Amino acid sequence: NRWAFARILSAAPAGWATQASVYDASVLDTAVARSGPEPNAGDGAVQAGAPWIELTRIVAVGSLLGLIALGLAWELWLAPTGNRTLVLKVLPLLLPLVGLLKRRMYTYRWVSLVVWLYFTEGIVRATSSAGPSRPLGWIEAGLCLLLFAACAVHVRWRLAHKGPASAEPVA
Repeated sequence: NRWAFARILSAAPAGWATQASVYDASVLDTAVARSGPEPNAGDGAVQAGAPWIELTRIVAVGSLLGLIALGLAWELWLAPTGNRTLVLKVLPLLLPLVGLLKRRMYTYRWVSLVVWLYFTEGIVRATSSAGPSRPLGWIEAGLCLLLFAACAVHVRWRLAHKGPASAEPVA
């Protein structure tokens, strides 16, 4: 971003660099805004803190994939219940996968709410079932907590590090 700032200052009209420091800050904001969002940034382009934000995205996607894999393995092979119709509980988890991969802020927000249904199911089955369902329930609850934390931190950091939406130089 410093390189973009230097390019804009070198191409700026003569009076820009000599005005008040408040105005210079708006030039810096404009430079950051004009450098553009990163590719596939989705809504709310991230300007700073991107490595940590990317880490939370990876954790969120990984824990969601873990919940999907656990749900499939649990209901099909490890501890199937009835005629294996509870495997259908995995289908709603497939919906947010695309939104998380495309970095859609709205998806991170609603997944952090929906995950509590799966957390509740994991706790109920961990405390009321016997056999292999008990540890699988605790694993499901842990993955849900990880997914919730990753989504919540991701949203918080993205909002904190969001670049100015419409920073235009004041003439």
